[in-house]
Amino acid sequence: MRIAVLTEVAEREQRVALIPDALGKLIASGFEIDVEAGAGLRAGFTDDHFAAAGARVVSRSDVIGEGGVVLQVRVSGTHGVDDGVRQQLGPDHILVGLVDPLWMSQNVRSLADTGASVLSLELVPRITRAQSMDVLSSMATVSGYESVLLAGTSSPQMFPMLMTAAGTVPPTRVLVLGAGVAGLQAIATAKRLGAVVEAYDVRPAAAEQIGSVGGKAIQLDFDIGDSEDDGGYATAQTEDQNVKQQRLLTPFVAESDVIITTAAIPGAPSPELITTTMVESMQPGSVIVDLAAERGGNCALTRADEVVDHHGVAIHGPTDLPSRSQRTASRMLANNIVSLLTYLTGASGESSNDDPASIVIDPADEIAGPMLVAAGGKIVHEGVLDKLKAS
Repeated sequence: MRIAVLTEVAEREQRVALIPDALGKLIASGFEIDVEAGAGLRAGFTDDHFAAAGARVVSRSDVIGEGGVVLQVRVSGTHGVDDGVRQQLGPDHILVGLVDPLWMSQNVRSLADTGASVLSLELVPRITRAQSMDVLSSMATVSGYESVLLAGTSSPQMFPMLMTAAGTVPPTRVLVLGAGVAGLQAIATAKRLGAVVEAYDVRPAAAEQIGSVGGKAIQLDFDIGDSEDDGGYATAQTEDQNVKQQRLLTPFVAESDVIITTAAIPGAPSPELITTTMVESMQPGSVIVDLAAERGGNCALTRADEVVDHHGVAIHGPTDLPSRSQRTASRMLANNIVSLLTYLTGASGESSNDDPASIVIDPADEIAGPMLVAAGGKIVHEGVLDKLKAS
């Protein structure tokens, strides 16, 4: 079995899919590992580090080869990047990475045309057995942390309350909208920095989680209906529900110095939580960090990878927060991938594969099946097929 680790070429992407410390378990499972020269440099891992860990360092022209597992952080063709990888893939390859198939479903067509089997890391099912493979949670942890650092450096005031000879400095008031993994990490980080933190999530069950990391849960008095899907994600609300939610959130927005928004719906545009009018209710010098910028943003004024100044309020739309802690993010991502590959070989003893010298992708498997978006030259994921039919 062979693994190819590619150098990322997407703009602002500084992560690498495997790190040297993660190679030992894969090599012990029977993998041979080829790493493209320079793949880990931006994350702080040199070619010598990979070679010392047992990998072979090769050029882009040699790394993909005739078959085996191909690892990318952002899979070829996503976000408009054509890195030439698809042209080298064939039926004997298994492509693993962040495919974003429910949002960028058109790109899955060209990936399927290669004949390769394509596993999307975003589609790891949220079940207990797959927790160690949950890339979305790992990357959301980094994003939530980085969002607070970005807000802190952008804000004109310090986060903690200070008692000084020059008088009392009041604490920064932080509002977090969305209490998934990223939101909870943002709440915990802002609280550790001394801020007063409030948070809101449309899912009633999130209130207890908000309190557990030091935030005060905001309760809005309106009927939210069925707010959570089977995977634990928030569901899209009706237009009337959105309008009422915005109205009820307006006083909390107006009182906040920093707002971090994290609300996302898989495969759909980001829900608008903050209108232009709501932004104009905030004090000049306030900061909004919108983690949903890649799909339109939770704020009406957000622009991806830009900072918008509106009436003195700075609105950040970063799409690269995990790559700002690229060493840590790469470590977490690599551990997720090692767990997945170990599972697929049967070395973990949990999958249906009884041949540890091969990788088996069984469409009926409760982990591999939901992740498989293309195989045998066809798109096989029902959700992606539905998106393509609707487009």
